[in-house]
Amino acid sequence: MSDYPGRVETGLNTRENWWADMPPRTGRGPRPRRWVIFGLAFVLPSFVPAAIDLGTDGPNGKELVIAALLLFYGACYVLFPLSLRPSRRRLTYVFSVLMLLVGLTLVFLHDNNPYILIYATAVLAFTLPPAWAVILDGGALLLVVAVHLALGKDDFGDIVAVASITAAMFFMANLVRAVRKLEAANREIATLAVAGERERLARDLHDILGHSLTTITVKAGLARRILESGKDDPRALQEISDVENLTRSALADIRATVSEYREVSLSAEVAGARAALRAAEIDADLPHAVDNVDPALQRTFGYVLREAVTNVLRHSGAKKVKVRLGKTWLEVEDDGEGGEAMEGNGLRGLTERLEAVGGTLTATTPPGGGWLVRADVPESALRSDAPAPLAEPAGGCA
Repeated sequence: MSDYPGRVETGLNTRENWWADMPPRTGRGPRPRRWVIFGLAFVLPSFVPAAIDLGTDGPNGKELVIAALLLFYGACYVLFPLSLRPSRRRLTYVFSVLMLLVGLTLVFLHDNNPYILIYATAVLAFTLPPAWAVILDGGALLLVVAVHLALGKDDFGDIVAVASITAAMFFMANLVRAVRKLEAANREIATLAVAGERERLARDLHDILGHSLTTITVKAGLARRILESGKDDPRALQEISDVENLTRSALADIRATVSEYREVSLSAEVAGARAALRAAEIDADLPHAVDNVDPALQRTFGYVLREAVTNVLRHSGAKKVKVRLGKTWLEVEDDGEGGEAMEGNGLRGLTERLEAVGGTLTATTPPGGGWLVRADVPESALRSDAPAPLAEPAGGCA
């Protein structure tokens, strides 16, 4: 297994890879049926001269056996990709071993000429796990060497050449394995990237629409109550005008979010929270400046403040909200109903945002009741070389 999460091991540095089958093809290289053409191009130049030699002066029984074995051997080489099916693993092993045995038989029938064995050793390199390929190919070559010595021959040049070609085929097969694994990993990365982008859009749209629609609902309700009372018509018109502006702003935010151009400003969120809470007739104790917050955290804390205030407006029934800021922390406390923390899309999205900057989010009920949301980022998690997100000037929310 890899020491690093998410790392794809493609080489022969793990035991699993030594005993793993060839990964499925990913569209590269010749298809099994097309391989027939390529296989014939490799087989015919060697097998046709051998067949001609066997047919000279009339073939005898031995030569007919050799011819039949050559025909079967060549057919195995041409058709071996057809045996590479995940559901036919046993067939692949039987096919490979049978082809190797036929190759060895032809070697011994051809006066221990090892070159004919190349076709079988190459097939084994591509069809079997690397460990089995080494065991069977190596064992076959050692057997040829043993027979070579038993016959009293001292010329090992041909065997060395066959061993070198076999080794080259072995490493080429493992290169194919690595390429297929990397292509599969790339497809998985692309799938995860799409899923991540969907989560980003869902989270951002939730943050934008949740806050904006809640504020619009509160302001529209306030305007309705004013109109029903028949008093302070100018304020009702102002609230309706605010609803119109919020609707336009929300639409612009959605477009900007989809285009990845939207930035959240902590000071702007403080100002927006002030207006939303005032419209809901909730007493707001908010800071008048945000310059004490680390610039690298102002965008993240802006999202936290937006979601926390949205939850106050929706669920808490609070009469007072207090917001406090520090260099690396933010607290939003209300005197509402409180209760058990239920992690919905909002809190889950904020948790993900804080985890991205090395921070944590806690949502608890204080001893005096109500609800307390705290975002905290250790100073050790801040990167001094990270570009600061967009932030409004200090005091811009006053």
